[in-house]
Amino acid sequence: MKIAVLPGDGIGPEITGQAVRVLEALASDGLRIELERAPVGGAGYDSAGDPLPEATLKLAEQADAILFGSVGGPQYDTLPRAQRPEQGLLRLRKHFDLFANLRPAVVYPELAHASTLKPEVVAGLDLLILRELTSDIYFGQPRGVRTNEAGEREGFDTMRYTESEIRRIAHAAFQAARKRSKRVCSVDKANVLETTQFWRDVVTEVHQEYPEIELSHMYVDNAAMQLIRNPRQFDVMVTGNMFGDILSDEASMLTGSIGMLPSASLNARNFGLYEPIHGSAPDIAGKDLANPLATILSAAMLLRFSLDQEAAAQRIEAAVRKVLAQGLRTADIAEPGKRTVGTREMGDAVIAAL
Repeated sequence: MKIAVLPGDGIGPEITGQAVRVLEALASDGLRIELERAPVGGAGYDSAGDPLPEATLKLAEQADAILFGSVGGPQYDTLPRAQRPEQGLLRLRKHFDLFANLRPAVVYPELAHASTLKPEVVAGLDLLILRELTSDIYFGQPRGVRTNEAGEREGFDTMRYTESEIRRIAHAAFQAARKRSKRVCSVDKANVLETTQFWRDVVTEVHQEYPEIELSHMYVDNAAMQLIRNPRQFDVMVTGNMFGDILSDEASMLTGSIGMLPSASLNARNFGLYEPIHGSAPDIAGKDLANPLATILSAAMLLRFSLDQEAAAQRIEAAVRKVLAQGLRTADIAEPGKRTVGTREMGDAVIAAL
C-alpha cells in the first residue's frame, strides 16, 4: 500500500516526520506500506515554480492515500494567487474530488483543562463535523474584482451548490451517524441565503432514506454560539464548505488545542488526503515546538478509511491516549508550570507506546 507524503511548509516537515516514524514503526511490525515524499505548497513553488508540481501530482495519483502536512508562509504572500501555496491543496482536493471532509473533535479526559471553556462544559465531547469540500463560495464562478457601473471597484464571489453535491455529503453524514449516536445537525443560513435554503431542502429529502437517524437544522450563527454554550448536544454536524471551515476551527478549541485535531478528506472511492487542521505556523517552524499528535491521528484515519487497516489505526489511537495519560504535553496543551516535550520527543513517546 503506497502513501504519498507531502510535508509542505513551516512545521509541516516536522509533524509529518513524526507521523511517518509512527507508520514506519508499524511497518517494522508487519504493516505492508511504502512511503514516498514529494514537495507541495511553498516547497513545490520553490522547487518547480508550482505549488502542485507535476511530479507531485503523479505520485499522488499512483498512491492509495496522501499524508499531508501544511502549506503557506509570509514569503509567498505576494505571489500571484495561482502560485500561492494554498492553491496546491485546493487543486488536490478538486483533482481527486475529495468532497467529504471529516473533522472529529474529541476531548481526552486528560486535556479537559486545556480548553478555554470550563471542563464540565467540554468533558466527554465526541463530535464529528462533515464539511463539504469541493464546492460553495470557494470554487463558485464568476469571481473576481471589477469596476461597477458607478465606477467603483468591487469584489465578488459566487456561492453555488448542485443537488448532487449536497446529496452525496448528506449521505456521508447520515452513514457516519449510523455508527455513532444516530443524530445529524445540518447547518445552513436558510433564512438569508437561497443556496442554503436549497441545501436544507435537499438534506431533508435525503433524510427520508435514513428514518432511524434524527435530523435537526440550525442556522450557522446559532450553531457557532451553541458550540460554545453546549457542545455536547451535537454528534454529527454537516455543513457547506465555508461554514464548515469556520465551525471546525472553532470546535478545535473545545479540545484544548488545534494541534490535536486530525482530518480526512475523502472521495467516493475512499481515496483520501489526511492532514491536521492547523496551519504551517511559520513562527515556530524548525524549533521542535509543534504538536505532532493531530498529524499522527490523521495517519490513523488514513489507515482506517483508505487502507482498511482498522487494527493498526486503533493501535495508533491507543498509543496517543497512553502518552496523554502518562502526562506528556507539548506547549500548546501543557498546564502552566508543568514540563513540556518537543515535537520529536512526543513522537518518540507514541512509538514507545505502540
